[in-house]
Amino acid sequence: MRIVDIREIAVPLNSSLRNSVYDFSEMTTSVVAVRTDVIRNGAPVIGYSFNSTGRYACGAQMRDRLIPRIFAAPPESLLTEDGSNLDPEKILARMMMREKPGGHSERSVPIGTIEVAIWDAVAKIHDEPLHSVLAKKYSAGRVLEQVPCYVGGGWYAPGKGIADLEAEIRMRLEEGYTTMKIKVGGAPLADDLGRIEAAIAVLGGGQQLAVDANAGFTPERAVEYAKALAPYGLRWFEEPTDPADFALMAQLTSFYPGAIGTAENLFSTQDIKNLLQFGGLRPGTDIIQIDVPQSYGIVQFSRTLDMLQRMGWSRQSIFPHGGNLMTLSLVAGFGLGGCEAYPGVFGVFAGFADDSKVVDGILTLSDRPGIGFEGQNKLYEVMKSMF
Repeated sequence: MRIVDIREIAVPLNSSLRNSVYDFSEMTTSVVAVRTDVIRNGAPVIGYSFNSTGRYACGAQMRDRLIPRIFAAPPESLLTEDGSNLDPEKILARMMMREKPGGHSERSVPIGTIEVAIWDAVAKIHDEPLHSVLAKKYSAGRVLEQVPCYVGGGWYAPGKGIADLEAEIRMRLEEGYTTMKIKVGGAPLADDLGRIEAAIAVLGGGQQLAVDANAGFTPERAVEYAKALAPYGLRWFEEPTDPADFALMAQLTSFYPGAIGTAENLFSTQDIKNLLQFGGLRPGTDIIQIDVPQSYGIVQFSRTLDMLQRMGWSRQSIFPHGGNLMTLSLVAGFGLGGCEAYPGVFGVFAGFADDSKVVDGILTLSDRPGIGFEGQNKLYEVMKSMF
């Protein structure tokens, strides 16, 4: 058993959406395919992944050093002890050879994207869904078939007013979602409060609404928004600070009574540990939003999760960033708090399998082997064209 090829392509999102910091007009995403010599149903097993939207394509690092390191290793050294499957932990260690400590974001995204594609192949070789494989390895065998799912939206767009936001929320409620996240910070505070009040009126309460500032506030504006948002009892207030401004985060958590969500833009176990030690985050109140494919992948996430639990954090407080099938598999496999969804937002990368349904805010997983990209037809067309 061995890996015979690893390929990457960059795919543009072609989106005009905007949050409070940037638009997505130039955004690209790396799609990775890992081909093995294992044959299932008359075809080679191929694992797929992509670096979830928000970071640009990163194929140069893959081609320059990460993929060559994998192929320079004896194939048997990358297998499990019994030789029955690929070993993602060994492959991760191989990609990390000769990497200087620190500087995580430059390599964590390409490494994590390849590593998640490896896991897709591993689960397909097992002929099981990835969430089942992960549950057996990391969650004492507790295989979940359903997970809570909230929907992201409320983007800024030219000419989009409160009536359009209300219509968007009603559409998502009709689709089965019960909790929604909208953007803040891309308009004056008074305008954003009007949007929030309208959203709460449609959703039925502040606990059904989260807001996301995308780390775009100055310290002064972060404090201003936190004070203004406190009375609404929101589900959470996401990314009110620069990701690494732990002092400002600690200031906000000292007086903001509700949940704060953060960590999607921190890419290492040590960064998350620093956030918890110096950012004032409160176990049982706040939300951790690690983006796993952008943070070295699943093996390293399991180590980060162990650290979080040692520091008193429950798995239910972890809502990974990334509204896609990869994150859905992770939430179910590790038994985390919930998954986000972005239907119809990021082109072929948006949403889940074409036959997936959300009922009362709960999404039922499929039994497709691996991550299940084969059930997301437009994205799978891109992926299978790589070989």
